[in-house]
Amino acid sequence: MQPVLDLYGTHPFWVWAGVAAALLALEVASGSGWLLWPAASAGFVGVIALVLPQIPAPLAILLFAGVTIVSTLAGRRLTPRFLQSHGHDINDPHARLIGREGKAVSAFSGREGRVFVDGKEWPAALEAGDTLAAGAPVQVTAVSGARLTVRPAPRPPGTP
Repeated sequence: MQPVLDLYGTHPFWVWAGVAAALLALEVASGSGWLLWPAASAGFVGVIALVLPQIPAPLAILLFAGVTIVSTLAGRRLTPRFLQSHGHDINDPHARLIGREGKAVSAFSGREGRVFVDGKEWPAALEAGDTLAAGAPVQVTAVSGARLTVRPAPRPPGTP
């Protein structure tokens, strides 16, 4: 324990940076979302230790605990609002396609075809109707696995 206290006495910023990095690595490995706030709090305390290098270890630990509690509670309260306002899980890249516009790569027949959306070509099914011309603008309405459900994109007023 003495070597850790000696290291903290001479380099408190690096001790807190190491704690932050370790917590962040565990968060990345687990993907739980719970360790993100303690990792950020450790980084914050590291910056405080850099500005105030003589901060005692017990006070820094109490500051870490307090900032972790506050940031976790605030993060948990604000995150659902963020997710609801965007309507999808921020970790689901396919759900972000809903509402995006693209073009039909080839003519649809029997409600099946391919579309180019967000820089990629996707298999797609028409929401309604049986055919769609190649190059027609489409809008994504749903995603099921790697298959998109599309409808003809609404055209701005005055467009033929």
